[in-house]
Amino acid sequence: MRQGQIHSVDYLLENRRQLRQNLTSAEARLWQALRGSKLAGRKFRRQHSIEDYIVDFYCPTEKLIIELDGLMHNQTSINLNDQERDARLKQLEFIVLRFDNSAIIKDLGKVLATISCHFRKV
Repeated sequence: MRQGQIHSVDYLLENRRQLRQNLTSAEARLWQALRGSKLAGRKFRRQHSIEDYIVDFYCPTEKLIIELDGLMHNQTSINLNDQERDARLKQLEFIVLRFDNSAIIKDLGKVLATISCHFRKV
């Protein structure tokens, strides 16, 4: 990682590619709704790295991170890891939103509305 560089660090490139090629069904569904600046004209990236973390979705103009959680995130060790990760990202002044995969499947419209609520007014 170059001094001061926190985005798209080189050593995570292959991991990011693998994750983009193997999206969960919830990630694929949300990506279809976000890609191409479909949500209020905001550009999103998927499987973007920030420091040592790979986030599911990232909107650079809003400094907004969206994480989708499956059942494994209910495990204590993973949940604690998520909390530490979120705390570090918030320390870097990012907004972190987490949604269960089931929320994407059950009510994508509500998820998109929640995301939109975090956009600054332009």
